[in-house]
Amino acid sequence: MRTVQNVIDGQPRDAISGATSELVDPATGKVFGTAPLSGAEDVDQAYRAAAEAAAGWAAATPSERQRALLRFADQIEARADEFVAAESENTGKLLELTRTEELAVLVDQLRFFAGAARMLEGKSAGEYLAGHTSWVRREPIGVVGQVTPWNYPMMMAIWKFAPAVAAGNTVVLKPAETTPVTTVMLAEIAAEVLPPGVLNVVCGDRDTGQEVVSHPTPDLVSITGSTRAGTQVASAAALDLKRTHLELGGKAAAVVFADADLPAAAEAIGVGGYFNAGQDCTAACRVLVHESVHDAFVETLADWARSNARAGLADDADALFGPLNSSVQLQRVQGFLSRRPSHAEVVLGGKRPGGALADGFFHEATIVTGLRQEDELIQDEVFGPVITVQPFSDDDEALRLANGVQYGLASSVFTSDHSRALRMSSRLDFGCVWINTHIPLVAEMPHGGFKHSGYGKDLSMYGFEDYTRVKHVMSAF
Repeated sequence: MRTVQNVIDGQPRDAISGATSELVDPATGKVFGTAPLSGAEDVDQAYRAAAEAAAGWAAATPSERQRALLRFADQIEARADEFVAAESENTGKLLELTRTEELAVLVDQLRFFAGAARMLEGKSAGEYLAGHTSWVRREPIGVVGQVTPWNYPMMMAIWKFAPAVAAGNTVVLKPAETTPVTTVMLAEIAAEVLPPGVLNVVCGDRDTGQEVVSHPTPDLVSITGSTRAGTQVASAAALDLKRTHLELGGKAAAVVFADADLPAAAEAIGVGGYFNAGQDCTAACRVLVHESVHDAFVETLADWARSNARAGLADDADALFGPLNSSVQLQRVQGFLSRRPSHAEVVLGGKRPGGALADGFFHEATIVTGLRQEDELIQDEVFGPVITVQPFSDDDEALRLANGVQYGLASSVFTSDHSRALRMSSRLDFGCVWINTHIPLVAEMPHGGFKHSGYGKDLSMYGFEDYTRVKHVMSAF
């Protein structure tokens, strides 16, 4: 049994109340450990530690912050096997894909933010009023509260604390209740390479998260989560005029035109839709296909999925994805499918697999057609291995359907017409538009959405600058 503890002021600590929650391996449904169920006192301790460390860390030079984060990245890389095994146990993820598509990527992202610490830019100094010189300072905000989701525990922790710490802030971070293990491991490394109190991790449930976002200390609150969680955070922050940084849900549209390479589009959408069991806010879950090739594309996607989109246990080298995160999430996905309207058709999947996967929270790769724009499966985020396919007749209808949801995080266009691709990319109302691909991200480019997908950017210098404040300084001469 694994025992997880909070890390506050560089020290491991149990919840003051002694309360714990059970950790369940989604691949087996069995309990493998416990984590603290932190309360208000624990959160307060963490914020006091972060506040005490804030002035010293803000005064550290950019090169000092860079060196600390580079040492951080080196230690994660050196312990790669340990992190991959722990992430897999806590999430059911496939070992090899976790190593290549998550751990290697997050180490690169951490090193990017280490470099960003030395690259803050502002307006050049100048005389905008006679006899006075003005310049702009970018400064750390101060103390930051953060909440991360359960779909990518390691990576989302890096996306949150790395830019904040690189910019000179101190952090109190709460991982998702079901997946705290690797976040705590990161905090243990932080205790070795960062001053005490710079990164504090408190484990717990929704009530713990509420304490993190409503506490009076943080100057900014940042979460990645559902739209409902985002509205709650924004409401709580408004009472104290806190800044918020919200990366919320998605319902990515993949638009496939008749001139697209259908097999290539099916593969890109299949990977983008089923990777991580579809538990990704950018998942290619909502496909719009020109009516002239709709049936051919559905057949091509189904054939690809039968051969390539199989659920499996952690060491299954031929599987594409593991289980859903929890029994609750499995029930949610099954609920969407059980409530599907009579005009919908499940072309592929739709069930739980049996055999060796029967005890875990696994679900088959699924394709649903025949849906209408107002249907729940089109409008709401399923967050599972479910792809819907709808036909469209022309560019205007494609845009109307693609933009006709509350979310605006990610989308893609598949076409061989360069002009059409550029025209669509300018009119799709999403924070990211991929052309002839879906789901790749790089540290140098921003990730963040519009509408109910939230605001603020992760990754890139835009994400880094979100953790700074701007100050005008004017000097008479």
